[in-house]
Amino acid sequence: MKKIHTLIFLSLFFYSFSLNAQTVTKVIDPVEWINPLMGTDSKVSLSNGNTYPAIAVPWGMNFWLPQTNVMGDGWAYQYAADKIRGFKQTHQPSPWMNDYGQFAIMPVTQSLKFEQNARASWFSHKAEVSKPYYYSVYLADADVTTEITPTERAAQFRFTFPKNDSSFVVIDAFDKGSYIKILPKENKIIGYTTRNSGGVPTNFKNYFVVYIDKPFTLAAAWHNKQLAKDTLEYQANHVGAVIGFKTSKGEKVNLKVASSFISFEQAELNLKREIGTDNFEQTKQKAKAAWNKELSRITVEGGTVDQTRTFYSCMYRTLQFPQKHYELDASNKVIHYSPYNGKVLPGYLFAGTGFWDTFRALYPFLNLMYPGINKQMQEGLLNAYREGGFLPEWSSPGFRNVMVGNNSAAVVADAYIKGLRGYDINTLYEALKHGANNEGPMDAVGRRGVEYYNKLGYVPYDVKIDENAARTLEYAYDDFTIYKLAKALNKPKEEQELYAKRSQNYRNLFDTETKLMRGKNQDGTFQSPFNPFKWGDAFTEGNSWHYSWSVFHDIKGLSDLMGGKAQFAQMLDSVFVMPPVFDESYYGSVIHEIREMQIMNMGQYAHGNQPIQHMIYLYNFAGQPWKTQYWARKVLDNFYKATPDGYCGDEDNGQTSAWYVFSAMGFYPVCPATDQYVLGAPLFKKIILKLENGKSFVIEAPKNSDKNLYVKSALFNTKPYSKNWINHFDLLKGGSISFDMSDTPNTTKGTRIEDEPYSFSKDEK
Repeated sequence: MKKIHTLIFLSLFFYSFSLNAQTVTKVIDPVEWINPLMGTDSKVSLSNGNTYPAIAVPWGMNFWLPQTNVMGDGWAYQYAADKIRGFKQTHQPSPWMNDYGQFAIMPVTQSLKFEQNARASWFSHKAEVSKPYYYSVYLADADVTTEITPTERAAQFRFTFPKNDSSFVVIDAFDKGSYIKILPKENKIIGYTTRNSGGVPTNFKNYFVVYIDKPFTLAAAWHNKQLAKDTLEYQANHVGAVIGFKTSKGEKVNLKVASSFISFEQAELNLKREIGTDNFEQTKQKAKAAWNKELSRITVEGGTVDQTRTFYSCMYRTLQFPQKHYELDASNKVIHYSPYNGKVLPGYLFAGTGFWDTFRALYPFLNLMYPGINKQMQEGLLNAYREGGFLPEWSSPGFRNVMVGNNSAAVVADAYIKGLRGYDINTLYEALKHGANNEGPMDAVGRRGVEYYNKLGYVPYDVKIDENAARTLEYAYDDFTIYKLAKALNKPKEEQELYAKRSQNYRNLFDTETKLMRGKNQDGTFQSPFNPFKWGDAFTEGNSWHYSWSVFHDIKGLSDLMGGKAQFAQMLDSVFVMPPVFDESYYGSVIHEIREMQIMNMGQYAHGNQPIQHMIYLYNFAGQPWKTQYWARKVLDNFYKATPDGYCGDEDNGQTSAWYVFSAMGFYPVCPATDQYVLGAPLFKKIILKLENGKSFVIEAPKNSDKNLYVKSALFNTKPYSKNWINHFDLLKGGSISFDMSDTPNTTKGTRIEDEPYSFSKDEK
């Protein structure tokens, strides 16, 4: 095919053109490749990500978003909406969890309108600019352009007003209990919101301070739908402020905003420290630099424009969660408001993550590329345990009663086993044991059904504990991670052996008749009738075909139960060839996760939810690694795109994005708490990992293309490499792995038992 050998330099990147596709040969400014609107075209019945365009810096305490929906709606921003009601400070990890500590700011013109529907303005995506570090939109009804740029705990707003005698800025502290005070002599508004969705003590407040760089000619507090009379201070269920002034055409009014979970004084300190005398453009450049610093840790070359955009858009999501929940006092000491006991205490704390999702790939990604921030997160978990008595499994910001499993064990164990040090791991180990052997203050903390599990080796189906098979499988894996950590810490042998033994409890649910996992009654009989396509019931947001692979730590053991490698591979194949039939009777309706599986045209493979996301990599345990290469590429190509409908289900706190980032690099952490990554095949011709220790690891596949998706052979540090996995600590040493790619599978590479990744049954003596 004739090539066009023209190199065109652009300010952001280089393209080399062929008749097939545009290839990106160099990324100079990675943050500019991100589309924060990826995944925002979602609704309750169908998720294309359930994301919002977070205006933030990596791991910031506060994010901002344009609020299209009404106050209290978890779907705060939906791409299909046509009105904006305000610009909201948010701490929302997902719409299903809803938000906490939120308040909104909105410019208004022509007449004094402060109620959310009255002040709402039409907008268009054609007049919207969305970047991680900067957001701009034209509000048509107000004839105002709004711009926002963030810091970790503060932000700057810039409103460009028309010529108007009646221009206003509205502050909405939201309902469920709020406070406002206007200080006209200081051009300042302070207030607090208590609005939350749970997981906080009764004294929870988000204190905020707003400075406006233009004198007020009108100032009024409001409550509910009424203006307050003769007072600029109000406390009630729902309060806010409105300030007004005359503006000339094109006049820019600037706001500096900060908040704190601790006090008004701390909010002022956060503002002074993070913004100070900086103007809007200076804050914008600092926010952009913060993103580029973190994003530049991974550089990709030789992919298409779409692949490059999608990679960095996914990476943007992985660098958001969990959010910092700590602040720095006047002496620069780290302190935090505790959502567990309501006190202000020293030390780190993070919030806004669900371990059921993120233990799988998000935390392993941090351990590989950003261990420094995860060390702080581990210290934050220590504080959560000390203050709440258990480790959180879903924090938003404190304990939330959502999902199953005891997966904090995997998050803690994987960090230590991957080499993180310098924190009190022994206390964290005690926290793991405590969580593994006790029911918590709610179902999703500790282990619901633990007495049954420890006595019988499973949580029974017939004792009114929902999602019992899922709990059993996750507890068994969590016990494995505790075993691995106990072994690494040289804990007593009997302790190690206890958790090693419990890690095999998955075997108790294996049904030899169907070769699948199945709920089991207290008397040892299997639950009947059994429909492996039934969602929920014994499983969590999936069916038996999804959850039967949740034996991350002992795939060989699972393979042996299914009849050996050949039968195991056939069972894996079956997932993709079966029709997407389902039984939704447990839920009483078709939940969005079911619909997302049904419409993706990959049979029973439900990538839109987490339980099955590792399953594609299990062909490496069956001596058929080329099938992993095929299916991983299919998911990378078909299920992700940097567009508003760009995900195939809930993004979920960075987890689904972390799957993409890992898979694009050519490997995936099938079993956190081991030091191995299971190989697939890279998506790009070249990827450079700039590790935190100063070393670099290069992943090369020069013949990579949409057709050359199979690995013919590999060289690790220039030496032939046949294994189906790579070691974490080998990556940390720096070096390279080079893949010779082909359009036909190599059915002889990676087929020996010594090429298989870790399995408990194979590798533990």
